[in-house]
Amino acid sequence: MAMLPLVQSAKPTPRRDDAGEINMSKLAIHGGTKAVADGTISDWPEITDVDRKYVMASLEQSNHAFGPNCLTFEKEFAAWNGNAFAITTNSGTAALHMGVAACGCGAGDEVIVTAYSWSSSATCILHANAIPVFVDIDFDTINMDIAQIESAITPRTKAILVVHLHGLAVDMDAVMGVARKHNLKVIEDACQAHGATFNGRKVGTFGDCAAFSFNQNKCLCSGEGGMFVTNDQAILEKARMIWSFGETRTPVESRDYHAYALGWMYRNNDLTAAFGRAQLTRLTSYIARQRENAEALLDCLRGTRGLILPTEPPLHEHTYYNFTIRIDPEVLGWRGAPAKLRDAMMKAMQAEGTQVGVWQQFILPDMTVFKAKNAFGKGSPWCLGEPVDYDPGQFPVARKHTDSHFGMTYPLRAPNTPQTARIVGEGIRKVFENVEQLDIAS
Repeated sequence: MAMLPLVQSAKPTPRRDDAGEINMSKLAIHGGTKAVADGTISDWPEITDVDRKYVMASLEQSNHAFGPNCLTFEKEFAAWNGNAFAITTNSGTAALHMGVAACGCGAGDEVIVTAYSWSSSATCILHANAIPVFVDIDFDTINMDIAQIESAITPRTKAILVVHLHGLAVDMDAVMGVARKHNLKVIEDACQAHGATFNGRKVGTFGDCAAFSFNQNKCLCSGEGGMFVTNDQAILEKARMIWSFGETRTPVESRDYHAYALGWMYRNNDLTAAFGRAQLTRLTSYIARQRENAEALLDCLRGTRGLILPTEPPLHEHTYYNFTIRIDPEVLGWRGAPAKLRDAMMKAMQAEGTQVGVWQQFILPDMTVFKAKNAFGKGSPWCLGEPVDYDPGQFPVARKHTDSHFGMTYPLRAPNTPQTARIVGEGIRKVFENVEQLDIAS
């Protein structure tokens, strides 16, 4: 048995069980009253009559493939984000692959990417038969460590793929400075960062192109789907060929159905685009609510011993797509494996009804698809370039984060309120303040 010392900090507001007895000192995992009662957290996304109107109008018209809502969605999203061009896709991953390919990354080329993200941030590079080169993260922001980019550049480097993780923008002034110095393309993975800004400017408007995702968890949800954006006409035309079978004409033009280059079928459909358009009408207010709820949660959690809260550096405006927090094992007196402590505490927080979870349990260089170096068979694409080392030991900060983090998405989303966020905060604090009740070794 490996018990932890009692953590001393301010107690949350007491809650009472059915018998009227205050029971905040007994964890729910051991039979105590849940801090977050069932039904406290509303589902995401919020569905209103606006969504029903758009979707039903799409259903009742005749073009259910790449239809009129797709074209309008492209124009509306480009206007909302500040881009010249947009292409609606069937996923954020598709939009990422389009960006890598449209920027001219191909067989044996190297693309620099963060060591910690969703797998698509790096597998999209493999889709173009190019080679991911990982750099470690900055612990405070969880984003790519900008200071390490330049040392990862080789004569084979073609682009930098930056990931604006969890709704916090990367320092794009620094990234663009390195890219210009070395004549590299910049692809922004903004799949989690709709509306995030750096120095007053939205992500997806800095690099050569960018990708957004609209799947279930995203700040703009259309079920599935995504958007490719760019301000470059030549990149737009290359991306459209990747998007639609390698053809040079779009589905709304007079097509000759001739494949001029290797292409895929990444188009969106009208129903999904209609749902996305409806949600887009509320996206600005959604982001404002997320920030409001996040501030309430931050206020509740400040001062909790052993808890590392998310940061918002100067010039950045966080959207809190994910509210990601870390455990400091040393402060809590734990000397074992950090992930073991995190998992035990997270299980207790889940029992309190907080809806926390681990977003990504592996750093990317430790995933088999990269370690095996055999994505297409016969060693491809790595056999086309110079040796690349994916030893996980090169990415200690990403590993430290992976083993200590947990977070939440839905509790901060509309229509949840700051009061909902504070109740969730009570559940988190309850576990930290009664951590000595947990048998970490079991």
